[in-house]
Amino acid sequence: MNEMLTLVSLSDVEEMSWQEKSLCAQTDPEAFFPEKGGSTRDAKKVCLGCEVRRECLEYALENDERFGIWGGLSERERRKLKKRAV
Repeated sequence: MNEMLTLVSLSDVEEMSWQEKSLCAQTDPEAFFPEKGGSTRDAKKVCLGCEVRRECLEYALENDERFGIWGGLSERERRKLKKRAV
């Protein structure tokens, strides 16, 4: 039997591992992608207790995530953070 091996980079493995530890993966995803003008409070509460919050925020900043709550910050908050870093 021929088995196909898939090569996965170390960064991909690390990326997947933080996502598996995230609290949002165990929560209603709609809370993290509210309608325009909707509350982000519940999602941000979940993020506060999450052990991979930093990794999540770094991922969102590196990948220019434009929607949702990532690492406890909204898209607008992430834009402001990026502007301050420049």
